[in-house]
Amino acid sequence: MKILVINGPNLNFLGIREKGIYGSVDYKGLVEMITEKGRACGCEIEVFQSNHEGAIIDRIQEAYFDGTEGIVINPGAFTHYSYAIRDALASITVPKVEIHISDITAREEFRKVSVTKEVCDEQIFGHGLQGYLEAIDFLLAK
Repeated sequence: MKILVINGPNLNFLGIREKGIYGSVDYKGLVEMITEKGRACGCEIEVFQSNHEGAIIDRIQEAYFDGTEGIVINPGAFTHYSYAIRDALASITVPKVEIHISDITAREEFRKVSVTKEVCDEQIFGHGLQGYLEAIDFLLAK
């Protein structure tokens, strides 16, 4: 299975930003964990990160053409207001999982709103980095 993992703004600052919320593992550690999961399950997993909305939209659209069979996305702050990313996700018919490291339902009011959730097959939040592995397992089970 070919899986695309997309990380939005500030995810590249894991291990630096708000360690009490996001933990002390850095972005490289997250990518290594996902890569190892791919090896273990025999999947091809690409990890993509951008702080730019348009780049994320471009990568989602590329997934339509490159044989991607499932998408895991942590849109970061774009979760709460990017209808453009929502529309890009809606245009891709492969299974999609929205992931958040923290429990977005227990944080600020604006974080409780997800405009991308309804175009994804599943939403996982509050499980730390382990949520990425759960999202991959969800895709594998579909």
